[in-house]
Amino acid sequence: MIQKLPPVYNIRHLTCLFGLLCLALVSQGETRRSLKNSLPLAGQGIMLGELSDSRVHAQVRLTKSNTLVNGDVAGIKGVVRFVLRERTNRLRQNNNDGVILETLAVAENDFIARVTFADLKPNTPYEIRTLLGTTATLLHKGPVAQFTTHPGAASDDPVHFVVVTGMNYGKFHGDNRIDGKVHLEHNNTALPDPYTGRDKHLGYPALAAITRLQPDFFIGTGDNVYYDTPKDPRAQTITEMRQKWHEQFVQPRYRNLFANTPTYWEVDDHDYRIDDGDNSGDHLPSPETAVRMMYEQLPYAAAGDQETKTYRTVRVSKDLQLWFVEGRIYRSDNAMEDGPTKSIWGTEQKAWLKKTLLASDATFKIMISATPMVGPDDKRKFDNHTNFGGFRQERDEFFKFLVDNKLPDNNFYLICGDRHWQYHAEHPSGVQEFSTGALVDANSRPGRKAGDPLSTDPDGLIKQHYLQDPASGGFLHVAVVPQTKQRDAMIAFIHRDEHGRLLNLQTNQGK
Repeated sequence: MIQKLPPVYNIRHLTCLFGLLCLALVSQGETRRSLKNSLPLAGQGIMLGELSDSRVHAQVRLTKSNTLVNGDVAGIKGVVRFVLRERTNRLRQNNNDGVILETLAVAENDFIARVTFADLKPNTPYEIRTLLGTTATLLHKGPVAQFTTHPGAASDDPVHFVVVTGMNYGKFHGDNRIDGKVHLEHNNTALPDPYTGRDKHLGYPALAAITRLQPDFFIGTGDNVYYDTPKDPRAQTITEMRQKWHEQFVQPRYRNLFANTPTYWEVDDHDYRIDDGDNSGDHLPSPETAVRMMYEQLPYAAAGDQETKTYRTVRVSKDLQLWFVEGRIYRSDNAMEDGPTKSIWGTEQKAWLKKTLLASDATFKIMISATPMVGPDDKRKFDNHTNFGGFRQERDEFFKFLVDNKLPDNNFYLICGDRHWQYHAEHPSGVQEFSTGALVDANSRPGRKAGDPLSTDPDGLIKQHYLQDPASGGFLHVAVVPQTKQRDAMIAFIHRDEHGRLLNLQTNQGK
């Protein structure tokens, strides 16, 4: 027998239950919002590094925001799960379906989680999905990267890539150089104004132009950030140095580009210690801190590994091999008198460079240098291979090695960063050099002409096949296409402005 409760009791009871239910729903909603707000983000996107035909590094920095907050992007401790799979398999939908590598993001590494995927197939498209969380049991979707492994030495598939330098955040966004006065560069030309376009919040326009080209990979030759711009205050501590990388890579155009384009990196003076700096002096940052930041922020090697050499060679395809030289860690003091023992590279790197160049059977051999070797450069400077009182003897000795082994006649080329203008120049020895020019328009300037008395070539001995005029931001685009029945393999060096427009084209055939 069912006993009916008095009507009043039923109403009060239902009202109470409804109130409790509402409180529960509100509490549940607040809990979900609180949980969502506490979940780590990937404000700097995902970055891939040191791609080969069989391996790649992948890294994500866990952050509290997707944008700058009080001038920085704060990190947060957590877990990143990386899931790699071939893009050709359309049936895989599960986020955990693939090769899984999971690691912690902790304060000691600036909350950067980095893993290495090995044993990959050559010339194969892959994707890396990420899951982020405070613990391994509470994860949400993070950024996704796509890439294709290199063809490798056995394949002559076409390859194209971009090379950049001079990514000056301060000059693009504005810094304390601007005080109502006309500021002049060393060649007595006015500095460009900061960028004023409505898309400024997205970052450098050249990055959008590069993304549209869909290159196979991206090379940053140094001056990737500027520890010493603005000059007051300049970055000297680990916290201040990290902030430079955070503000750079949080820009949306970097995140978009690096989600689809693997990277290689070198550093130069501005992202090592200070303008034209070496390892001497007790000013900050110290060389030890500078090296730590290189390995921490850029995917040179596995997380925590500072033993892997930053000079290395990469065999991309049958037709292309790249050499990346290290120009800061091993150098002699700039003020040392030039001679046989003065070196940018150091004895060990120099021996490695010569040995590996002679061992290569690639059709095209390209050495990427953070600083120029042909130029011409400004006469006043003293820190690179072109400069009077700099490191000319090492340059001349290396060029003699190249000539003695007929490398300039067999498709060996130099690509350099550092200089703020684009050029294609040929040394009297026959060695050819292509300068990328500054990526950021506000960081560009007119270049030195051969024969200029204020240049490192006052006698006009260098052949200038191309010298950018007028100055503008931009980058170097390089393409290698395989041999056909009608012709040999070909390489194209393409200078482009920051909108991707073609400025100069130089093509050469293999031999």
